[in-house]
Amino acid sequence: MPTSPRSAAPPHAPDPARPRRPPLQGRPQPSRTRRPAARPPVRRKRPRWAMRVVTTLSVVVLASAGIGHAVVTSLDEDIARVDPFKDMKNRPAAGHGMNVLLVGTDGRDRITEKERRAYHLGGTPCHCTDTIMIVHIAADKERASVVSLPRDSYAETPAHTDETTGAQHNPHPIKLNAAYAEGGPQLTVRTVENMTHLKIDHYLEVDFTSFMKTVDVLGGVDICTTRPLKDSYTGLDLTAGPHQLNGGQALQYVRSRHVDGASDLGRMQRQQRFLAALIGRATSSGVLLNPLRFRDVTRAVLGSVRADKGFGTDELLDLGRAMRNFSPSSSEFTTVPIGQMGYAVKGIGSTLKWDEPKAAQLFRSLRDDKPLTATHPSVRSAAARVEVAPQQIHVQVENATSTEGLGRRVDGALAAGGFRTTGRPATAQEPDLKHTVIVYDPRWDRSARSLAAALPGSELRAVDGRGPVLKVLAGADFKEVRRVRVDTPSPGESSPVLTGDEVLCR
Repeated sequence: MPTSPRSAAPPHAPDPARPRRPPLQGRPQPSRTRRPAARPPVRRKRPRWAMRVVTTLSVVVLASAGIGHAVVTSLDEDIARVDPFKDMKNRPAAGHGMNVLLVGTDGRDRITEKERRAYHLGGTPCHCTDTIMIVHIAADKERASVVSLPRDSYAETPAHTDETTGAQHNPHPIKLNAAYAEGGPQLTVRTVENMTHLKIDHYLEVDFTSFMKTVDVLGGVDICTTRPLKDSYTGLDLTAGPHQLNGGQALQYVRSRHVDGASDLGRMQRQQRFLAALIGRATSSGVLLNPLRFRDVTRAVLGSVRADKGFGTDELLDLGRAMRNFSPSSSEFTTVPIGQMGYAVKGIGSTLKWDEPKAAQLFRSLRDDKPLTATHPSVRSAAARVEVAPQQIHVQVENATSTEGLGRRVDGALAAGGFRTTGRPATAQEPDLKHTVIVYDPRWDRSARSLAAALPGSELRAVDGRGPVLKVLAGADFKEVRRVRVDTPSPGESSPVLTGDEVLCR
């Protein structure tokens, strides 16, 4: 299939923004400056799952400074307790390392009308988990693996009692995020364990507002984007390039799902980038060495957390001390592989069906405490980040030199890099080009830029009406095809595994 053509992302059906239950003290809308001189305190609405991962991971990282027990012990009192493991039987066998289930719910009871309007937080809450993820802490405490579970994942609940009506339910199909509405934290944990065959060791449920405070206390977070991001639903409006986001801008960034064709999958990748950047800020900003800042950050984070009874101060300190060398490169992020988009289920609607073999392999790696990254980070980092996946870009190669066989060599190298070449290179009408040229229809400019990233030094030549097939006129300067990887996966593609240092601003 040819590439998706346009620069502008196609419109999507509106999805009511999902706020959280923040106590927000409304703050002014932050400006979209790259490096704001002053950090205006920001509104507290509800970012999505990045916030909850960070909520726990940040505390773990912050505790690594070895700051005294007295500073951290008082924070335990701020954590509300829940028992998600009550009376659970026939659970998966424990693996190596620790698995934390992090969720964020859709409560909006403490959001004012003014805040709803300002932050695009209208709509009726579903009282469900709008984000779910598993954070695996390695047994040696030197690596964290974060796996996002899409909220619309097709799931089957075990038999349970409906938390709202008290009705008894037999096992039945459901969207994963609806398990919370039917059976609260316990059904959520049971459903996730049934799907992943991983034993969940701890449960954390986080208020999105606390994350806003955390970002501001840390002084903002650096984010890079390869293209402009604009979403009228959340108010996000970022130019291409690096930005320093404060709490309010961070909220817009992690909530937006209408900036590209990847919808929730693209949003989850942006959340992963944000989390990596927040970890980078926490470990490099000096907050770990400042007891007062440490206290402020952890109070902001833990202000409205609900956790299982076994996750307390001692656990935070033990993990923190063991993770003194933790850094963004120690973290890795991915999304459970999706086998079928738009899997229709009667009475439920459109769901995401996991790719069972690939998902099983992913969770087996977590259970065995193995890294998810398939290649060494230094090799992966050599791949250029692009907007459109090579598999979506259709290319015709022509030899524009007198060098015999150059067309076949370029065609083969592009095909090996994932591009959809015709496999039939031709001879160009321009026989003596010094520089390689990419001829493209302006409507397919994102595809052209992605192809150009794979051909360093190539020139772009726009030709109206050419259509979706891009032409490469191989010039005398051709040396190699550079590996590229998509910045955000298209629906149906497997999400790559990225380490935190790969997504930080350079």
